[in-house]
Formats: sequence, structure tokens, C-alpha cells
Amino acid sequence: MEKILVTGANGQLGSEIQVLASQYSDFEFVFTDIVDFPLDDESVIIANFEKIQPNIVINCAAYTAVDKAEEDSVTANVVNHLAVATLAKLCHDNQSKLIHISTDYVFDGNSPIAYTEEDVPNPQSVYGVTKLAGEQACASLCPDSIIIRTAWVYSEFGNNFVKTMLRLMRERKAIGVVIDQIGAPTYAADLAQAIFTILNSGKWESGLYHYSNAGEISWYEFAKDIKEIAQLSCEVNGIPTSSYPTPAQRPSFSLMDTSKIKEKYAVQIVPYKESLKKMMAKL
Repeated sequence: MEKILVTGANGQLGSEIQVLASQYSDFEFVFTDIVDFPLDDESVIIANFEKIQPNIVINCAAYTAVDKAEEDSVTANVVNHLAVATLAKLCHDNQSKLIHISTDYVFDGNSPIAYTEEDVPNPQSVYGVTKLAGEQACASLCPDSIIIRTAWVYSEFGNNFVKTMLRLMRERKAIGVVIDQIGAPTYAADLAQAIFTILNSGKWESGLYHYSNAGEISWYEFAKDIKEIAQLSCEVNGIPTSSYPTPAQRPSFSLMDTSKIKEKYAVQIVPYKESLKKMMAKL
């Protein structure tokens, strides 16, 4: 039986993998998080890896506080880059498979069409820079790894846009939401299912993949859909990014082309609104 180590197991994606894991009795799972598997200490990573001896590592752990990273670049780099390098080397040396999760923030947002895996990254934030460095370390130190970039992740677990919108819409009569940032949301449960589809495919094709749900919307449109599904009366107004300045620059366009993961692994790409309804029904 193959042993799967999941890091960052209490985050949105890790939590959804835990939910699905019970359906996959062919695997033995070891779920770890920041308390029992911190990524800011190389010696601890090595000791934990040697103790667990996984056949497969799914690295969901990351420093994801995008704005905070601008002033805490050292920690962001340790977690998003150096720790990934350590994991990648350990996986390569021990013939373990590695699936590493990355982000749309590796792009500058200036593309007129959906980003493919061949497009040249150009991150505009500390978070994006450190995540790209993690990808590069992963690819060079463990060439057999699979890297999945995703975007706009939400789930019933943790903090995310959907939960924030629901709270604000219940508290206020009107809210403003950014209208000039375009992308596609990702329901973490769908991404977790995509990972299991890869693991159960009977093949392993290393490299970069893009994954999000199907659609092309702004955060404003996303908020309007949340309002509609929840049947709330709050007024949702579109505002430009310039009206809502943040320490870290967001990609204004981060739609990703998902055709590669569909072709290689027959992964189902569900329309975003269908998944949003499913997630909100669980809340």
C-alpha cells in the first residue's frame, strides 16, 4: 500500500483531501500541518520525511498571506521556496512522487488570453516571486514532480472570499467588490478530486498543469453569484482596483487554460457556478 504524506492538511485543499481520503482505501494517508510538520526548519522536514517514509507527497502547505508577505519576505521565501526545495530533493533521493501546489500569482496579469503552462511567468508580488522560486526548485531538484497551479481557491474550510462575502452581505446594506480583476474560481473539493484522478490514473506524467473551475468572471461577478445563491438583499457595487489598494499587487487577469490536465488525465473541469452552489449548500 502506498503511503501519501499531505502537508498543509488543515488548509482548504488539505481539508478537502482529508474528506475524500476515506474513499481511497488503496492508500495510507499521513496528514500533517504546521504544528507537526513545520516548513520553516530544514532539519525538521528531513527528520519527519525519514520517519514517515512516504511514497507520495502532496504539498499543500504554503505561506499564503499575500499582503503580509510584502513585509515578511524572508518567511514567505523559507516556506514557499526553500522548504519546497528540501521536499523536492528528499522526494528525488527517495524515489517518492511529488505533487506541489502553486498559484496564478506567478503571472503578471497582462495576457489578453488564458495562460497556458508554456507562458513565461512574471510575478509582481513577494508571494508570486516566492511561489515561482518554489516551482523552479521543484522542477530542477525533482524533475519527475507534478506542479499544479490554481487560483481563487475557496471551500467550506478556512477563510476565503465566499465566506467573507456572505458575512459582509449579512452585516451591511451595500458592499463594493473589485470589478477589473478577471479569473476563474477553484472549489478546493474539485481540485482535491483532480489530484485523486491523477493518483488513480495508472500513469505519471510530470510537469506543470493548470487547474481551476470553468468560467471567466471578475470578483464582482463572483460576489453577485454568491448573493444570488444565498438570496441576500445586500447591494453589490463594482469598484476599480485603484479604489481598493493593497500592499501586494494582484494579477488583473489570471485566467488559466486547463486543457492540458483535461487531455493528459481526463480531469473533469466543472463550471464554477455549479461548484459554488454545491459548496454553499454545505455551509
